[in-house]
Amino acid sequence: MRSVVVGLVLMMAGFVLVSPVSAEVSAKPQNNGLLDAWQILEKSAYAARELNYEGQFSYVNGENSRIVDIKHMNYGGHEVARNIVLNDSNREVFSQGNDIVIVQPTNKNVMIKKRRGKNLFPAMLPTNLNLIKQNYKAFIAGKETVADREATIVELVPNDAYRYRYMVWTDAKFGLILKMTLVDGNNKTLEQIYFNQLSMLNSQDLNWFQPKIEIGKEYVTEQPKAVKHVDDDLIMTNLPVGYQQIDHIQRVKSGGSKVDQLVFSDGIGSVSVFIEPMTKGKRPKKGVMPMGSTNMCALVTNGHQIVVVGEAPARAVKSIAEAVSFKK
Repeated sequence: MRSVVVGLVLMMAGFVLVSPVSAEVSAKPQNNGLLDAWQILEKSAYAARELNYEGQFSYVNGENSRIVDIKHMNYGGHEVARNIVLNDSNREVFSQGNDIVIVQPTNKNVMIKKRRGKNLFPAMLPTNLNLIKQNYKAFIAGKETVADREATIVELVPNDAYRYRYMVWTDAKFGLILKMTLVDGNNKTLEQIYFNQLSMLNSQDLNWFQPKIEIGKEYVTEQPKAVKHVDDDLIMTNLPVGYQQIDHIQRVKSGGSKVDQLVFSDGIGSVSVFIEPMTKGKRPKKGVMPMGSTNMCALVTNGHQIVVVGEAPARAVKSIAEAVSFKK
């Protein structure tokens, strides 16, 4: 029974696993003392995707915090990972590449939700750093110990006030990111994520890549809303320097109205813009609201509600919101 349910969950997730081509870990240990700051960061980006590891990390953003168990494997060139959130929810997150399945137990059933995502800890950096290099300067800032491992600290300093500063602790031997903090213009740490425990894996056994089955509960798959990727329906003018549009998605709400979501990034930080027509009798949202490292700006333009949310300074979020215009 357990194997049948596990199979159904993974089938609904759309996961297809192939046999490993090799049990060797492809990210080789190197001496960070011979690398410059950008080379260290590039090594970190690949290490997070190529190494096999398990551990536990903490995430802290303002008053919100959580502890997560993680297991990651590069299986025949395909990334698979399982994150278990260690709080009352006991949520399990399974990923294969950019495909993510969330297994969320409730009192009555177990919800299965499919998502798309990328740059999950410790894979916080893209393998192509060119956009980050355009918007930040990188410096080696010293050495420290994180999770009983020697780490090299790299500081990412923004070129302007439209983005945050980042501190990155990378494993001196393998390059994996051990800790990362987000710092505002007043030198206040807004967000941090760091390993408490970490060890490398030598096995290619995938028995752990399955959810905990709760016998007696119904497994319910969330029905995804209609989504399509669209092109230039909207015009963005006078964006803050360094932010590039990376996606434009259109969703249809239950009532039939459409919501556009545009995603912008400066290579490491991202901002989402949500746009939908105002409906009669609905009170418009207006103003800027900080939420830890995240800022939100809402305004109304040409009969549309604009809501911008992202891990960027308030001036960047507000500037992006004001950049929305419509074709005439």
